[in-house]
Amino acid sequence: MTSAKELQDQGVKLYEQHDYEAAARVFRQAMDAYSEAGQPEMSAEMQTNIGLVHRALGEQQQALDIMQQALTSFRENDDKQRTAQVLGNMGGVYTELGDKEQAYNCYRQAADIFQELGENKLYGETMLAMGAMQVRDGKLWAGAATYEVGLDNLEKLSATQRVLKSLIGVKNRLSGTSS
Repeated sequence: MTSAKELQDQGVKLYEQHDYEAAARVFRQAMDAYSEAGQPEMSAEMQTNIGLVHRALGEQQQALDIMQQALTSFRENDDKQRTAQVLGNMGGVYTELGDKEQAYNCYRQAADIFQELGENKLYGETMLAMGAMQVRDGKLWAGAATYEVGLDNLEKLSATQRVLKSLIGVKNRLSGTSS
């Protein structure tokens, strides 16, 4: 019999191969297996994965509904790391649904938890997502400031991120502010 972890790994592989329907089916099997094994946090993590499948398929409301169930489970088990991760994912779904207020709220909660946990990389990535959302919403200066905080919390920057960080530094020197 295939273990829950093996099913999870198989689901991830299928997801990475963009075989979303098969990935969802395997993640459901893993969710049930983890539940039977008395691992509710892993079962809820599989719910999040199923939500990510729905998101990839453009089924945003279904993604949100299942991620909300996972969020409830993570909060009940006081699992702050997974709570923050699912909140960040929900922020992306709300963004795609056009609900900027809820997206920002989810990102803000996730960022606060990541910062509290000392998860600088995840904090930085969440701040980048918030900053990008603010820029798209026409809040250029707020978005740039948020994006800068995100960049400051990442160790390895992409080429584009290095250029942006350099440009922000130039802007700060010209305006007399510092990061």
